[in-house]
Amino acid sequence: MTRAVRQPHDGVMQLSSTLSWLVDAAAETAGANRLLADLGSHLITDGLPLAGGALTLEVPHPLIARRTWLWRADNGEVIEALGFAPEQPFAMPDMVGSGDAGRRWLGTLAPGPIHKGTIGTRPDGPTLGWIGTRAFTPAEADQLREAARFMAAPLAALAARATLTAALEAYLGRRSAARVLASPLRRNTGETIRAALLFADLRGFTALSESHPPVEVIAALDAWFDRIAGAIHAFGGEVLKFIGDGLLAIFPVTTTARNASEAALRAVSAARVGMAHLDVERRKQGLPPLPFGAALHLGEVHWGNIGAADRLDFTAIGAAVNLVSRFEGLCKPLEQTVLVSGALAAETETPLVALGSHELRGIARPCAVFTLPET
Repeated sequence: MTRAVRQPHDGVMQLSSTLSWLVDAAAETAGANRLLADLGSHLITDGLPLAGGALTLEVPHPLIARRTWLWRADNGEVIEALGFAPEQPFAMPDMVGSGDAGRRWLGTLAPGPIHKGTIGTRPDGPTLGWIGTRAFTPAEADQLREAARFMAAPLAALAARATLTAALEAYLGRRSAARVLASPLRRNTGETIRAALLFADLRGFTALSESHPPVEVIAALDAWFDRIAGAIHAFGGEVLKFIGDGLLAIFPVTTTARNASEAALRAVSAARVGMAHLDVERRKQGLPPLPFGAALHLGEVHWGNIGAADRLDFTAIGAAVNLVSRFEGLCKPLEQTVLVSGALAAETETPLVALGSHELRGIARPCAVFTLPET
C-alpha cells in the first residue's frame, strides 16, 4: 500500500492589515480610546464605510461603573461618556444609564443600522458598536465581527493595565500610583520633595465608636472623609494615608512654596465649611456633630517605598511628618479647629491669627502657632 505523503509548504495565514495590526501592535496602544480610534482608521483603510464607533467597558472603580468611548470617523475625535455607580449620591438617573450610551450616540451620526456585538465570550463583556455611512453588506458585517474577535486579546491587556492603575489610584492616590507604576517595586526607592502637609482627625471619635453601632460609625467616617479628602483633592493635594479617623495629605511644591501653602489653606477652609454643613444635617437627624482638628506645615519629606522586603507601603516620612502630626495634637488644648505652623505661615498672604510659640512632644524646638480667623 502506498501512503500519501503531504508535501511541506510555506503557506501562511493571510490576514487583512486590520487583523495583522490587532495581532502585532494593538496591545501597545496607549489606552482603550486610542485602540478604538486606531481600529476604526484601519477598518476604513480596508474599505469599510464607517461613520463612527463606540466601545463600552465595565470598570473597577469606586465611583464609575462603566466607560464608553465614542469615535467620529470624519475628524478622528474621541470623547468619553461615564456611567456612575447607582449608589453614588450625586449620580442622577441619566448619569447611571443602562450602558447603552454608545448606541444612542451612534444613532446621531448616520441614519443606517448599527452593528453591535460583544467582545470575547462573556455575555457581560465589552461591547463594540459601529455605524456606517450606508448599511453594511454581509461581507462587511463579517469583517466587523472578525475584527471584534481579534480585538479581544489586546483589549484584555489594556483593560488589565487600566484595572491596575485604577486600583492603585483608589488606594494610593493619583500621584503616588503613578510613581509606583514608574518605579521598581523595591525598598529604598523614592525622592525627597518639599510639600505643604495636612494632618487631620476627628475629635471624640473613641466615644462615638463606643456609643453608636458600627454602621453609624462607618457612615460618620465616610461623611467626614468625603469632605476633608474631597477638599484636598479639589485644591490639588493628595491623601497619602487614612489612619483610623485621621489622614495625612500632601500638597507638593511644584511651582512655589506659596502656591502649595495657599492650596492647603484653601482646602482646610473648604473642609471646615463642609463639616459645618454636615453638622447641621446631623443635628436634624438627632446625631452628634463631628468636631475635628487639622494642622498644616511646610517642609521636606521622603516620598517613596518603605516596609518589609515583600510587603511595601508608599508614603511620606521625615521630620516634617512627625512635626505636623504632633502639631495637630495642640488643636484640643488650644481649642482650635485649624492650626498653621510658622513655616507655612511665612509662605502665605492669607490673614492668620498668631497664638504664640508652643512646645511639641518629641520636637526639640518650640513651634510658632497660627490659626485661621473664625468666619
